[in-house]
Amino acid sequence: MEDNLFCGIGNDTQIESKVVQTFQKNFVQAQNILDRNRLLINEINQNHESKIPDNLSRNVGLIRELNNNFRRVVDLYADLSNSFTKSMEGLSEAESTGTIKSGGRGGQKRIRSSN
Repeated sequence: MEDNLFCGIGNDTQIESKVVQTFQKNFVQAQNILDRNRLLINEINQNHESKIPDNLSRNVGLIRELNNNFRRVVDLYADLSNSFTKSMEGLSEAESTGTIKSGGRGGQKRIRSSN
């Protein structure tokens, strides 16, 4: 009887790495957009305080860009939330089938042959 056959080794680390890379990428994108928004808000405030007609009319475009940026950030966070939920569902499913030990560390599922 062959008792020492294992499966599920190595895939967990690759999946974790991809999840972390996706989270990091989305967080960096969101932070860059938020940094840009800070600059836009400062410029909008300066234009408003100047009360110069050209600056005030420029604010219309700046406010549109600001609103679009907020939508993009919301979309990025929604994607992050969905990705996190899917990764947790996958982790939970893997734990219930025994391919991952509790605590999220990669484990081994033992398969016994019927010989």
